[in-house]
Amino acid sequence: MQRDIIVEMVFGSHLYGTNTEDSDLDIKGVYLPSFGDIALGEIKKSIVENTNTDNGGKNSKDDVDKEFYSLQYFLKLACQGQTVALDMLHAPDNMIIKTSPTWEAIVRKRDLFYTKNLDSFVGYARTQAAKYGLKGSRLSAAKSVLDVLEAGGKNVRLECLWHKLPVGEHTEMLGENENGINEFKVCGRILQSRMRVEHAYNCVKKYYDSYGARAELAKKNEGVDFKAISHAFRAAIQVKELLEFKTITFPLKEARFLKDVKAGKLHYAKELSPLLEDMMDEITELSKESTFPDKADTRFWDSFILKTYTAKT
Repeated sequence: MQRDIIVEMVFGSHLYGTNTEDSDLDIKGVYLPSFGDIALGEIKKSIVENTNTDNGGKNSKDDVDKEFYSLQYFLKLACQGQTVALDMLHAPDNMIIKTSPTWEAIVRKRDLFYTKNLDSFVGYARTQAAKYGLKGSRLSAAKSVLDVLEAGGKNVRLECLWHKLPVGEHTEMLGENENGINEFKVCGRILQSRMRVEHAYNCVKKYYDSYGARAELAKKNEGVDFKAISHAFRAAIQVKELLEFKTITFPLKEARFLKDVKAGKLHYAKELSPLLEDMMDEITELSKESTFPDKADTRFWDSFILKTYTAKT
């Protein structure tokens, strides 16, 4: 299908420098939807083309995955600080297959996308780390809540124990919701004051049992998704460089380390968990000190889109 390509580039492990001889090829790009697409309301956020037609089948080194974002959707992702967009904006020339004056104009202004809203980077890293008992803090928080619930009696409502619920790093009082019911959050789980203690206990216990099992496996360096952990480290490394130097450099100089993480060559509990926790703490401090604005200037990019189409007429 013929389309107006703004940029096409090599992406994924080949961009990061973490590819191996078995890595498939990822291609990302941005296209400009036609006036017809706009008039008919048929702008696609992205167009995907894969050589592997075996649904659910794993890609081989000969497979190619292509995805092209519409200009409108790409700029939205970039304004949100999404990792895929920021990675694309920092791709070096040797990764670019096809470019255009429009793409070059966007890259020249890429600093306008730098904001303190880097949750997509940091959030992913924290989520992956949390799965395997990072410092055990979440497990301890859940246990402290379970102790209160277990001693309180299962047939009463949680509001009877409200003043005893612990507040800390992973537990907090949320106040009243839209229905006037008090809420309490523990490790991402929401408990309401009107629910039975037994229900609340079962909810937290299910999390504790699942979490504890993963944490125990992690201590033995078993059951850890090292590919996901390598992505967590990559996200942390990139956001740290962005906060410190206002850029992201590819290939990543830590590519060798990331390959070792992905291959499971480092012990999770003894080596990776403490290191990732330290990086999270460092990023948190860098974010506090950052001079980046709170959000991107979306009006500038709205105007950019209009100018891009005006130039086509």
